[in-house]
Amino acid sequence: MTPPTLSETTPGRDLKRRFVWVGLAMVAGLVALSIQLYRLQITQGDEYVAKSVANFVKEVRLRADRGLIKDRRGTILVDSRPSFDAFIIPAFCTNCAEEVLPRLGELLGWDEATRKKMEDQVRAARRTAPFQPLPVRIDLARDEYDRINARRDMLDGVEVVPVPHRNYRTGSVLSHVLGYMNEITTDELEKLNSEGGRYALGDYVGRRGLERYFETTVRGTDGVRKEVVNARGKIIEEFSDKLGKDAVVPSRPGNNLVLSIDMRLQEEAERSFPGAAGAVVVVDVKTGFIRAVVSRPGFDPNLLTGRITPAQMASLAKDPLQPMINRVSADHFSPGSTFKVITALAAYKSGLFRPETVVNCPGGYRLGARTWRCHKDSGHGPVNGKQALQYSCDTWFFKVADTIGLDPIAEMGKALGLGAPTGIGVLAEVPGIMPSSEYHNKVSPGGYTKGMALNSAIGQGDDNVTPLQLALVYATIGNGGSLLRPQLVERVEGLDGEVIRDFEPAVVNKIQIPEVHRKAVMEGLVATAMEPGGTAYRAMVQSGVKDLGINVAAKTGTAQVVTIGTVRLKAEQMDFFQRDNAWFAALAPAEDPEIAVVVLNEHGGHGGSDAGPTGMAVIKKYFELKKQDAENPPPRQNTPYVSTLPNAPGLDDVALTRGGVAGGNDATAD
Repeated sequence: MTPPTLSETTPGRDLKRRFVWVGLAMVAGLVALSIQLYRLQITQGDEYVAKSVANFVKEVRLRADRGLIKDRRGTILVDSRPSFDAFIIPAFCTNCAEEVLPRLGELLGWDEATRKKMEDQVRAARRTAPFQPLPVRIDLARDEYDRINARRDMLDGVEVVPVPHRNYRTGSVLSHVLGYMNEITTDELEKLNSEGGRYALGDYVGRRGLERYFETTVRGTDGVRKEVVNARGKIIEEFSDKLGKDAVVPSRPGNNLVLSIDMRLQEEAERSFPGAAGAVVVVDVKTGFIRAVVSRPGFDPNLLTGRITPAQMASLAKDPLQPMINRVSADHFSPGSTFKVITALAAYKSGLFRPETVVNCPGGYRLGARTWRCHKDSGHGPVNGKQALQYSCDTWFFKVADTIGLDPIAEMGKALGLGAPTGIGVLAEVPGIMPSSEYHNKVSPGGYTKGMALNSAIGQGDDNVTPLQLALVYATIGNGGSLLRPQLVERVEGLDGEVIRDFEPAVVNKIQIPEVHRKAVMEGLVATAMEPGGTAYRAMVQSGVKDLGINVAAKTGTAQVVTIGTVRLKAEQMDFFQRDNAWFAALAPAEDPEIAVVVLNEHGGHGGSDAGPTGMAVIKKYFELKKQDAENPPPRQNTPYVSTLPNAPGLDDVALTRGGVAGGNDATAD
């Protein structure tokens, strides 16, 4: 009997079956692998080949335009212009320190210190953010762009990227309001991004003014474009095209700001203001919106936002007129006789004085062993409250201060907003000083004395106001007691003009001013401007305001910068920085005021002759524009601003010699 083979046994058959199953599994695996390889190599081969080249798909930021800034009629004041910025991507910069940076430095005119600084930055970036673009030069000049473009093949890792650059069409006009931009700092980058921002090194952020205050409003949302690049950072076009529709996410521009400023009125304020330094403020009495605002001298935001040189920065810092200081709200000055409306209201509130109260002015006021001189040496004779404002008689107000003391005057001034910021927000502010007896007991050697009240009563001594504060004082008197928060922006608009936010008038404080007191003060201000003998009468006549049938309520002021000697000197006999500050404050029309106008001609001379004409010119222009717009309503449209202004006066137009003037009195002339 032949013995059975292995395959014929039960164990043999089981083993054969196992081999069959193992073979089938291997075949199935090979089929699955073949299908996957077909998918990877044939179906999606191009995509994975592209991703395999240096294993990098670069994301390029598409910079968004910042929102427009427009005046209330739609005239574009700030927009964006195309520019090019140069960057280095450290990961792609081969032989960076040895070849690329020296070549780049030669093309851009770097000195040795700049090149060394860039080497350190690239070296540090290789460790922390090798694929993050490192800014090299912002806003390339045309010749710089051409030089880099011509040597692009020899500048591995260097990119020239189109970037929208802020364009300030008004130049130095409104510079303190608009602000400017410059590069974000490392600390700011960390802080803003922790708050949800999407900033990167090299980005610009708003500095000062509207650019700073509305940074998140006007800043757009960046887009992104994906590109396939090789190890040197060069784009591989045939693979980049395979990335599909998600390769580009477009940017979205920021929202637009529509200001309360009317550039036609602004230009008139700029044109009619003769000073080398000073301010003009025009406020809507009923709403608090600012219609025009001048701070001179200004600066060019385009220069500060661009490639300003150390020498240019030093020039700005050393300029004796300090163009970087906003005189409208960030500097304060003695208001001179424009302050007398506050003293008059305090006098009437005390009950010890009435509008018909008469004080004799012999040319000064005797207090103790000292005589406080009136600005008119020969005196005004008997004057009542109305005439005291009309002729700006210091003696009447000296008598008020001697009788009621300083604190009731300080109380009225503080109620009207003096000694505290206005809350405008957009602009930097100083609070000014509204001195009281408590204030002097703290800061004055020997404490408070009655003579300090006499000084304050005529807007001298430690009285200090900003032009914006003073404009709001007059606006509050004009509207019957509502102290309004000043505002520069009327609304925020989206890209298509839809209103995103409207800014409504805001009342900060409601002051109880008896109508009989307000009427008495207004009568004195009207007499100042509209009646012969008033300190603003000549400016009114020469301006032609009366020809429009407009009555103006006004007050002039001449505030001393140094004390007066025994002999009064003319302005041209004095050093520029020791000349008096010229003030003018007005309401128009007097019967139902619409605007308050304040002019400060710093070191300009006299209020009536050196500030009054500007104020009257602005008032006239306002009502001419009002009539013009009523007859032909202007369309709201985005029209780029084109200046019609002549060159503003600067340091070359004034004498800046340093000298000395003897001091000795506190009275002012108007």
